[in-house]
Amino acid sequence: MNTMKLVTQNFKRSMQNYFSLILSLAFTILIFYNFLNVIFTDTFLILGQQNKSYIDSIIAVISIVLVCFMFCYIWYATNVFLTKRKKEIGIYVFMGLTNQKIGKMYMLETILIGITAYILGIGFGVITTQLFQMILLAISDISVEIAFRFSLEPIVITAAIYFIVYFIFVLKGYVNIVRSSVLDMISANRQNEYVKTKTWILVIKTIFGIAILITGYQLAIKEGKIGVMMNMAVVMNIVVATVLVIIGIYLMFGGCLPFVFQKLADNKRFLYCKERNLWINSVIFRTKKNYRTYAMVCVLMLCAVTALATSFAMKERYHKIIHFRNTYTYQVLSTRADMQGQLEGLIEQDNDIVYQTALPILVVDASLFATDFTQRDYAIVKYSDMKTLAKEIGEEFVYEELKEDEIIKISHIILLSLIVDRSEIKVMINGKEYRQIEDTNTAYLGYLQEQRSFYMVNDEEYEKLMSLGQQLYMYNFYIDDIYNFEASRDELQGVVNNSGEDYMGLVVINPHNSDIEWIKVMYSICIFMFLVFVMASVCILFMKLYNDAFEEKERYKVLKKLGFDSAVLGKAIRKELRVAYVCPFLLMAVSSYFSVHSLEKMMNTDLGWINFVSVAIIFVFFLVFYEISVVAYRRNAGVKE
Repeated sequence: MNTMKLVTQNFKRSMQNYFSLILSLAFTILIFYNFLNVIFTDTFLILGQQNKSYIDSIIAVISIVLVCFMFCYIWYATNVFLTKRKKEIGIYVFMGLTNQKIGKMYMLETILIGITAYILGIGFGVITTQLFQMILLAISDISVEIAFRFSLEPIVITAAIYFIVYFIFVLKGYVNIVRSSVLDMISANRQNEYVKTKTWILVIKTIFGIAILITGYQLAIKEGKIGVMMNMAVVMNIVVATVLVIIGIYLMFGGCLPFVFQKLADNKRFLYCKERNLWINSVIFRTKKNYRTYAMVCVLMLCAVTALATSFAMKERYHKIIHFRNTYTYQVLSTRADMQGQLEGLIEQDNDIVYQTALPILVVDASLFATDFTQRDYAIVKYSDMKTLAKEIGEEFVYEELKEDEIIKISHIILLSLIVDRSEIKVMINGKEYRQIEDTNTAYLGYLQEQRSFYMVNDEEYEKLMSLGQQLYMYNFYIDDIYNFEASRDELQGVVNNSGEDYMGLVVINPHNSDIEWIKVMYSICIFMFLVFVMASVCILFMKLYNDAFEEKERYKVLKKLGFDSAVLGKAIRKELRVAYVCPFLLMAVSSYFSVHSLEKMMNTDLGWINFVSVAIIFVFFLVFYEISVVAYRRNAGVKE
């Protein structure tokens, strides 16, 4: 029998064993292809070239993340497959085959698995690409007519990246087999399994794991202050916190988990109650080999929760930015204090005015300001004027009368800020120091609030500063039908053009403006990333347990011969698998609070509820896959219902 025929027969015979591996690899390919396909489609061109460029850049970054994930996942999957196959492959030595010949068989069999997974992944990817874009647009609330367009580029790029990564680990497996002894191959699937780690090592791992986790949590929620160097420190805190949490999770599963169960096993009163001896020892024995899997699953779930929280935070910020920009329909700046009546009359020829405001502002040269972040344009407003304006437009104004040395910054809404601690900030105006007591992004001044830095001082201080700059008057109008904004634009523009020596500027807000539509696509993509990470975590755990069941088949045969019926063994299996699902889930649930809380402060958005919802969704996924795992485990281990 030639090598290829033997490999083909092995592949067909073991298809059931390869099912979880092929399915998970195909899912990875499907997701990567669909994300990559967005770059090569013109679906998002309706949003404008700038938005399309932003979306393509975001997809490119996410694709890099997915490539890294694909690399790690294929590494893990091929290692599991190699370990499982080594015993069977080692038997071929007794048939007279050399290690090189056996390695070649392994390579061919693994390549068949890889090709099968790629065909399935790309096939379903092409079928679902239109559905993927429809869902993406539906979540983004973007109305675009989607036509099916087949593009060869994402298929080729996906194939190139996937097979390069895949063949790296196929070659690694070949080298591993060539260098292995017969004993190594036959005992490969039993190595590191039945090992009881020394208690003092587990205690050290547990202590370090808890300490590192707590340090990571503290850094994650540490507040960043104003200043360029402080911003760099905050970025470093986030990076270090991420690394520490991953290391802490790794140590917790490598130390705390086996330590707890070994102590439970030492308690004979606990061990010999409710069939616990049938599964507690199995958990302990497998922890040496499986704790890396539990840690990987926990980290992936943590990424999933963060992705979903990011999605909803971006969605809320997007709507706030839109509301901010549409606070007023028309804004006019002038040196004249008597323009409100004239402008009102022009607008009311075609539109009904809902509210209007007039506000004096003091424009001051930037050289007279000393702030942590230098801006191009600065303006100062009165406390009493801002209080009146807030009442006229229906915005909340909760600030007490300012003291002589107090100042409030009026900022615009941004998507994300690393500066979450804005206390004890000093602002210098013409050599005098002011204490910034608040930084508000309430839309008091609308679009113009984005264009310059506004500071609010008390009325007396405003009068003292009058000599430092030029006083302009800001006239703001909000109309009933904002989509009829063009009707009054020409009349207002005519006044501005004929202003002569009187400085005048006009801002007209177009509600159809889509320069930030890419944010809507971004939060939709984050939802998909949530699903990707959740599915990846449950697939990894399912694949590991699915393969572990075959190794337990002989043990359960012995237990049945000793008189244990299938019902008792089934309960033991359920409890053993419950530990595998519950432990990563619980640590993720605790860790997610700190990651979401950190994001919550950076995006100034309440995300507590989405943290709860995301953990609940993951719980449902785990519950479903837990039940599927129990059924598959019992079948593969030979424990029938």
